Formats: sequence, structure tokens, C-alpha cells
Amino acid sequence: MEEVKILWADDEIDLLKPHILFLEDKGYKVFTTNNGDEAIEYLEYEQMDIVFLDENMPGLSGLETLEKIKEKDSSLPVIMITKSEEEYIMEDAIGAKISDYLIKPVNPKQILLSVKKNLDNKRLVSAKTTHNYQQEFRQISMRLNDRMDAEEWVDFYKKLVHWEIELDASDDQGMEEIIQMQKTESNNVFSNFYADNYLDWINGRVDDAPIMSHTLFPKRILPLIKEESEFPTIVVCLDNFRFDQWRAIKNKITEYYRIENEDMYYCTIPTATSFSRNTMFGGLLPTEIESRFGQQWDHEDVDLVDEKQLIDAMLKLHGKQIKSDVVNVSGLEEGRKLADKIDEYMHNDLLVLSFNFVDMLTHSKTDMEVIKELADDESAYRSVTASWFEHSPLLDVLKYFSEKKIPVLFTTDHGSVRVKNPVKIIGDRNTNTNLRYKRGKSLDYNPKDVFEVQNPKEAHLPANNLSSRYIFAQSEDFFVYPNNYNHFVGHYKNTFQHGGISLEEILVPFVSLTPK
Repeated sequence: MEEVKILWADDEIDLLKPHILFLEDKGYKVFTTNNGDEAIEYLEYEQMDIVFLDENMPGLSGLETLEKIKEKDSSLPVIMITKSEEEYIMEDAIGAKISDYLIKPVNPKQILLSVKKNLDNKRLVSAKTTHNYQQEFRQISMRLNDRMDAEEWVDFYKKLVHWEIELDASDDQGMEEIIQMQKTESNNVFSNFYADNYLDWINGRVDDAPIMSHTLFPKRILPLIKEESEFPTIVVCLDNFRFDQWRAIKNKITEYYRIENEDMYYCTIPTATSFSRNTMFGGLLPTEIESRFGQQWDHEDVDLVDEKQLIDAMLKLHGKQIKSDVVNVSGLEEGRKLADKIDEYMHNDLLVLSFNFVDMLTHSKTDMEVIKELADDESAYRSVTASWFEHSPLLDVLKYFSEKKIPVLFTTDHGSVRVKNPVKIIGDRNTNTNLRYKRGKSLDYNPKDVFEVQNPKEAHLPANNLSSRYIFAQSEDFFVYPNNYNHFVGHYKNTFQHGGISLEEILVPFVSLTPK
């Protein structure tokens, strides 16, 4: 271990000799002084790793010394030690960004713990995280051999995301590679499970179907709406939002909200906005939307449905005579306008806010080199999302709701998956361009590579003609035509796509937030 240098400033430093000897015996180099002025001088010519600072010293007080230290090096960890338990001293020290606060008398082990917590914390946490995951690795693998039901898959995926984020923070490259392999295996098993059960679920052939896109509003949201309530029921839909991205912004949200319920629901397929969001907002499957509103999907999957119209029709269908509004936010300027005039929407009984940032990020990653570099894997994808959220109008809107003591339902219409494995298919010029699902009448493919729907009506999917069929990419696959194959594989591999079947696309967050 590289020698760690500690500066200890205390007007009773001679009485702390046993503590200093204890630290030196553990391999630390300790420099001592009995006043703040000399502590500042030490830092002029000696690079320290951590400072112990007595609050009550003659001359410069501990808090004054702390302020000068932070002016010189804001990242240097400072541990404040004091006899006083005055609350204002604690608050001033914490406000000045101390790393720890100890009350005298302190014992040597307290000091050692504080040093390790502040200097060796990352290594210790990484080692513990790796050890814990190694213990659970076998259990996770064994569960994949069980016949899990829909609810058990939700719990399983939550655990997988937990370990992915924990290991990401630990910087253990070997363990990160192992969990990515375990995620791939999990996605393969889940894709088969979903394909085996999907048609039974949406056709009502079983009693244990999970909450899905078309049942989310009727079963989970509409029962919560109270007519003539002081405030509306708020639903925030962040388009194309994965569960791990939810976990990435969760800490920021919990500054203003308590997590009442952190759940997931199952998306219908295709996991593409024009299908899954219409299905969610309409409370209807695509063919039901088509029969009620006319033809809604052209060959490029352009969404032609007015979402306010869908919401109002769903409310009427379920006997809800209430006021509603839907606000779509597709950019920063629209978000700012919404935040500025959010008061104008408070007369509704149901307010749905739809934000499209993550979807735009996903498509930008495919097309723009700078985005590819910023979000080149899951960890970076989460980080970019969290950074956007922290400075977004969405957070401003959520703060407003929190101040007004208004609960919020937070969800999405589908997720996305980082694709890795190209699958060759052939289609005609009328085939849609999505990389995770295809529909058309002249599709040529290996049935073993896809989930195929030969009869779109059974899957409640619109068909342009009698011979139309749908195929869906599973796990981490993506569709590529043989023409210019290598170019397109290189262009799209490791980009985030949606439309098919994977844990990341299908199992998405539905969270109830209660203001603090």
C-alpha cells in the first residue's frame, strides 16, 4: 500500500500520542500540529491524504481552518473532531463539506475506521461486493433452471439489475464481464418464456396473466383517480426507459419523494413507441385501436393516433366522466414551457406527462458518433440519463408536485436493449425499418432465430394484407439484410434498440411516489 499521509491539528496533540502511535503502527505517516495556522502551512509544502481537525483551537478555529483548507483543495477529506455537541457547529461543518464528524473522546479504532471509510472505502466496498456476488452467482444461475412465473421473473430481474449496478460501481472488470454473461443467459431464457406465454396472456386464456401495456391504466391507474379531487392524478411517462435507468435516478427522486411501490409491468410487442404507447394510453390492443379509430399504422410505423383522444376514449369506456389532459414534451424548450405553466393543468382529474428524452438519446446513439462515445455501454447509458435528469425540466416539474404534496405515478411505454448478435433476414421494400421486429408479406428468415407471428390477428396486430406476418428479435439479436451486411453490422452492433423481446425492453418500471 502506498504510504498514506495524515495531518492532525489539535491544541491537545500531546495527549493524542497513543492514537498517533496506533496509526503509525498500521502503516500511516502522521504529521502533527497544535494550531490551524501551522496546519495551513503544512499543506503549502506537503501533500496530505486526509486531515484531522480539532474544532476548538486558539488562533484560527477549526471551522476557520476548514474553510481555508477547502479553498486550497476542495477534494481533500477533512475529519472534524470536537468536544462540543452544539448543533450549529455540526451544521456549519457539514455545510463546509467535511467528510466525517467525531465527538471527543475518540478511541484509536474510531480514528482508523474514519481513515478507511474516507480513503479506502472504494476498495473495501468493491471487495465486499465481489465476494457477495460470487456467493449469489450460483443461486442466480440455479434459478434460471427453475420454471419461473411472470411475478418471479420480475423479482429475478430486479436482483440482476441490483448486482449489475453494484458491480459497475466496484470497478471489478472481471466480475462485470461475468454478470454480463449471466445477463445474456437470463435474456435467452426470458425471451423463450415470454414467447411461450405471450399469446395466452393477451388472449385471456390464462388467469395469471401479468399487468401488461393494455391493462396498466385500467387495472393500476384508473382505480386511483378520485373525481373532484383538489389535485389531479399525475402520470409521468418517460419514453423508452429501462428499470436500471430508473435505479440510476432513484436517489435524486428520493430527495423529494418516498417510494410507495417500486413495481414493473410487461410490455406488449412490438416494444416500439407507435405500438406500446398507444396500447398503454388506449387500454386497448392494436387491432382494437384500429377497429375503433380506423387505420393507425402505415408501413413505417408512424403513430397517427392523438394520445388525448386515446386517453379520453379509454376513460369513457371505463365509465370515468372526468377531465384529462396529455402533454408531450419532445425537447428542452417544451419542457421549460411546461415547468413554467404547470399550474394551468391542475384543474384536471388526470394529467399525463410524456417525456421523450431517453428515446431521442437511444436513436442519437445509433446515428451520432459523439453520443456513441458518451453512452457506449449500459453503465454510460445510465450515467447520461442520470445527468440529464438532474438538470431537466422533468425534475423541476416533480419538485413542484412534491411541494404541492401531489403523488406521482412514474412509468414508461417500453425499454431498450444493447444489441450484439446480427441475424440475417430478407424482406421486400415494404418491410419496416426497425431492427428488432419486422412485418411484411415476403420475409425470409430462419424460424429458430426469431419469435414469429404468422397470424397477426391472434397477436392483435394490424396487418396490411392477408399474407402479412411479424417476426421479433429476441435477447440481444438484431436484424440485418444480406446486402452490405458487414457495414450495417458494424454500424448497429452495441447500439440500444427496441421493438423485440428482452428483459430490458419488456420489464419496465411502474413506481408510485408519495411527496415527503
